[in-house]
Order: sequence, then structure tokens, then C-alpha cells
Amino acid sequence: VQLQASGGGLVQAGGSLRLSCTASTRTYSRYSVGWFREAPGKEREFVAAVRSSGGNSYYADSVKGRFTISRDVAKNSVDLQMNSLKPEDTAVYYCAVGTPILSNLRQKAGYHYWGQGTLVTVSS
Repeated sequence: VQLQASGGGLVQAGGSLRLSCTASTRTYSRYSVGWFREAPGKEREFVAAVRSSGGNSYYADSVKGRFTISRDVAKNSVDLQMNSLKPEDTAVYYCAVGTPILSNLRQKAGYHYWGQGTLVTVSS
């Protein structure tokens, strides 16, 4: 499975960006899809995920209420709408797919395939 993440850029604090993760597989909907981010000097951390079964979504506490993850079946993508961005949201954002069990949904180890990352920079 090949993933392509896009939509990153430079935005002022309080602004919005929409990231997209498109996949080469036609069975994209069978996978759970996660977004993670890696800020300079920090570990890659979980941001949001949408499950394959049921489509339930999950968020890190730091982005809950500001970010929304959704599937776009027509585009074969999973999007991350990011609103009310803060400077601390600055990071390279990665999408990943896999079949993690619920307890592993927020862990990098739960995902098998990763996109190349897209840089989000939020200026204060």
C-alpha cells in the first residue's frame, strides 16, 4: 500500500489547513487510518485515527475539538481538517494505515504502512 500525504503549509495561528492521505489500494476502507506528527526534537505522536470497522474516530487530547478526521470515499482519501491551529501544532504530519486492535490504535506499532509526511508550520 502506498500512501500520499498532502496539504501541509504555512499558516498563522488561529488558521486552518486540510491534510489529505490518498492510498493506492482500492480496499482503503478496510484499513484503519491514523495521523501522527513529529515535531523537531520530539517523538512521533498520535493525532487522530478512524477505524475500518464502524468508522469511529479517535483524537489526541491536544487536538480534540479542533481537528476532524474523515474518509472521502470518492477521493479514496482520509482527510484531517485542522482548525484553530496553534504554534505547537507545527510538525511533520504522517498518515498510516493498518489493522490495529483498539488498544493499539494510538500506537505507531499498530500501523503497517506510512506516507512520506507533510510539513505544517504555524506561525505565532
